[in-house]
Amino acid sequence: MSSSSDRWATFDCYGTLIDWNGGIRGALGSDELLERYHELEPQVEAENPTAPYREVMTEVSRRLGVEDPDAPARSLPSWEPFPEVRSALEEARERGWKLAALSNTDRDFIEASLERIGVPFELAIVASEIGSYKPARAHWDRFFAETGAATDHHVHVAQSHFHDVVPARALGLTTIWINRLGETAEPAPTRELPDLSRLPDALDELVPA
Repeated sequence: MSSSSDRWATFDCYGTLIDWNGGIRGALGSDELLERYHELEPQVEAENPTAPYREVMTEVSRRLGVEDPDAPARSLPSWEPFPEVRSALEEARERGWKLAALSNTDRDFIEASLERIGVPFELAIVASEIGSYKPARAHWDRFFAETGAATDHHVHVAQSHFHDVVPARALGLTTIWINRLGETAEPAPTRELPDLSRLPDALDELVPA
């Protein structure tokens, strides 16, 4: 599927490519519930790492006392990508980058979201099929095993510092933090961007063709 000279960009999807906060906020109905959702979800994932993400979302919503705890999972396939995402990914592909998604979700969710983005991805690795949620390392282990990608020809791109930047840096990987929320956190990524507008240039600077 891949040669060691291929350049690979892996992405977290939700929060990075798809407006996850906007989708969850719309389903839950308030910023307060959104904030509490962020706190609870990693706990639920850690308690049951083999649970489908649909069940994780429903359980978190149930613990929050949401009247319709299935609402977030039901709405997820309709969540929209950020406005700059499609053009940035199209340009990265035109420059020769192969794209992969490493997502803490289910197969039907990621397929619906990638279809909404409208740019082809070579593969997507989802938590419910590997029995592991990031920040555990299994997504990256599976990615490298499936593709044979060389680590020096790979960049991981993500918005979540906790779920993605920290474990990717611990693995010695090159990272781009899409810091949409203007946060500060350690360890520092290899590169930091406010959104994906300059992503193709940043990728080429990190791994020249």
